[in-house]
Amino acid sequence: MLEVTFYEDGRQRLSSFFATGHADAGVHGEDVVCAAVSAVLQAARLGLEEYERVDLAVEQKSGNMRLTVPETRRDDEGVRAILAAAALSVRQIAAQYPQHVRYFSGKIGI
Repeated sequence: MLEVTFYEDGRQRLSSFFATGHADAGVHGEDVVCAAVSAVLQAARLGLEEYERVDLAVEQKSGNMRLTVPETRRDDEGVRAILAAAALSVRQIAAQYPQHVRYFSGKIGI
């Protein structure tokens, strides 16, 4: 099961996401569900780093990705749009493949 959580900070701004696991919807290397979620999250990271020039805190290894946007950049229109689009995309994939992907939203104190 692939689980993805998007977090909001205390000011109700998307601030980070954490993905863990694998969708297990197909043979390793041919799992289109896992690939779809991975592509969305990687696109969000690239958009934030390359387009918005955000200095992200990122931890990434096989089966896990954690990304946090600095507090000072969370009000930027482009940052908000990229994170919102990623959250919406993952939520839609989870709705289509609930046996393989779970979407969560949470709150953090910072």
